[in-house]
Formats: sequence, C-alpha cells, structure tokens
Amino acid sequence: MRHSFSWLTGAVLVICIAGLTQAQDQASRENIVAEWASSAHADAAAEAFTHWNDEGEIPDRCALCHAGAGLRSFYGFDGSTAGEVPALPTGGVVDCDTCHVAGAMTIAEVRFPSGTMLSAPFGNGTCFTCHQGRQSGPGVATALEGKEDDTVDPEIRFLNPHYKAAAATMHGGVAQGMYEYPGKDYADLYAHAPEPLCTSCHSPHSLEVQTEALCSACHRVDDPKAIRVSTADFDGDGDTAEGIHGEIATLHAQLGAAILDYGRDTAGTPVVYSAGRYPYFFTDTDADGEEDEGEAAYPNRYASWTPRMLRAAYNYQFVAKDPGAYAHNPDYVLQVLIDTLEDLTGSTGSALIRPE
Repeated sequence: MRHSFSWLTGAVLVICIAGLTQAQDQASRENIVAEWASSAHADAAAEAFTHWNDEGEIPDRCALCHAGAGLRSFYGFDGSTAGEVPALPTGGVVDCDTCHVAGAMTIAEVRFPSGTMLSAPFGNGTCFTCHQGRQSGPGVATALEGKEDDTVDPEIRFLNPHYKAAAATMHGGVAQGMYEYPGKDYADLYAHAPEPLCTSCHSPHSLEVQTEALCSACHRVDDPKAIRVSTADFDGDGDTAEGIHGEIATLHAQLGAAILDYGRDTAGTPVVYSAGRYPYFFTDTDADGEEDEGEAAYPNRYASWTPRMLRAAYNYQFVAKDPGAYAHNPDYVLQVLIDTLEDLTGSTGSALIRPE
C-alpha cells in the first residue's frame, strides 16, 4: 500500500510539474507577444507600414523590410527564388515569422549597400538585412565622380541614406555607411560589448535598450546618453562630463549650421533642413535659416547642390536618422563628423579632438 501511494504521489507530481511548466510557457509566450505588440515592429499604423496605402501595394524595392513576407521572400524561406522580392499588399508588419521562420536564425552573411559582405553572428542576420540603410559612402563618391567640389550641378540630387542604419554604423569603416574622406583612417566594428549581437543591448521583442542589466554594472548612470568612456573633449565645448551623446549632438548641430552657411555663401542658394519631410533639404525662400510654412514641400526641394555640400548633407542625415549612433559606434561617427566639418568649412579649429 505504501509503494502504491508513492507511485501515485510521483505520478501526480509529474503531472503537476508538467502543468506548471505549460502554464509558465503560456505566460512567457503571452508576455513575448505583448512586448512585440508594443514595439515599432508591430505598429501597423506607423508610416513605415502605411506609406503605400494609397497605392495599394508596397513596391518590390521597399517590401524587403517593410513587411515580414518581403524578408522571407528575399531569402527564399517561403519557397520562392532567393534574391527576389515581389511587390506586396499593404497591411503587413515585421511579424513573428520575420525572425522565427526556419532558416532566419542561420543567415550567415549580409551584403551592405557598399557591396561589402559581412558575417552575421547568430540571430543578427535579419537585423543586419534591414538596418543597413540604402546608400553608402562609396555610392556617394560614385554619384559625384568627375564633378567639381564647389560647382553647383543641376544633375546632383540628394542621396538619402535611409533610416536607422544601425548595422552600418556599428561596422564603421568596414561597412562604409557614411561618406569617408580620402586619406583618413576610420574605426571599424565597435565591439564595446563581448560580441556584436543586436539582442545584447536590445530586447528582441520590445526593442527597448536593456540598460539596467547591461550598462549599470559598469556605468553608474540611469541614462545611457550620459555614458562616456573617454575624457577627451571631442566637440571642444569644454564639457568633459557630458555623455558621448552630447559630444556627437554638438558636432552634428555645428555641421547643420555649416551646411546652411555653405548653401547661402558658396552654393548661392539658402537651404533649410526639415527632419520629417522628404527629401529633407529645401530652398530657404526667405533666407531666415528656419523652416517656414510651405517651404518643406517636394516642389521646393533643394536643387543647388555642389559635391562638397552633398557629401556633408549625406553624413548629416545619416547621423540624424540613427538615434542610437552614439552607442552603435561613437568613434566612427565622431571621426566622420569632424572630417565633414573640416572639408565643408576649410577648418575645424584647434579645439576639436578627432578619435584615433
């Protein structure tokens, strides 16, 4: 009787543990879905997924990253021919299968706009594919080849690096996402973390930066923007207590002001920047240096580009559209901003310190 009771107790215990595990798994799945649903990847009302609603389909050149089905098609995970992406219906988002479809976690290499093939550590392939931008420094150089640096050329159009090109920023001079000036050396992969995994810093579902678990152990700050690992005063403002984000923000603002000065004084046509309206640079019709009503309209897009001005505007936009650039590769971004200022203005003065 005692033996029978032990067997029965053990069986009940196994069933209870199995039930508890299933309940935990269910709760875990529900938490994951809730995190994903709150993220930008799931925001079906966002511009990233509604931009083509009036047309009724997402063009093939955009569908790769603006619908999960596009990425699956590009890699052939859906049974289609790899490398081809059709136009897709609107309404899709970056869904669960974008990263969890069979094969997605084993993408070994990703081609960047510069033409460079870069290895993708386990699980990074999907992130690298869509967070690399759509232009590159070499692409800018090719578009401007043979043109005089300070001569307005009506054939020049603004080249938009696209948005949140974090993977290109992170790989620095290897990916060549930003325009790099000849004769200069640039930082390569920023490996501040033990390995360059996107999910080392970002929650894979909510996308939030996991600062409490990752940063606080070494950096006694609550805000990652307050972190710095160098005492150098890169932006020359005398403040070495601000985070590296502040150093980059100051240089970025200086470059924006220099672009406005160059447009007015050298290109001969005042320019104004609008962060939320394509193609971002417009003719400043009243030359007041501010975006006024009606100026940020496509017919008023800036058309007095010189090669030197376009290189600067491209780099300015690249940094503007990667809000995490200060964490993804601060040395690379600082190097490019300082070199761009030097090229555009002829001098950055003795106050700025370029990272080695």
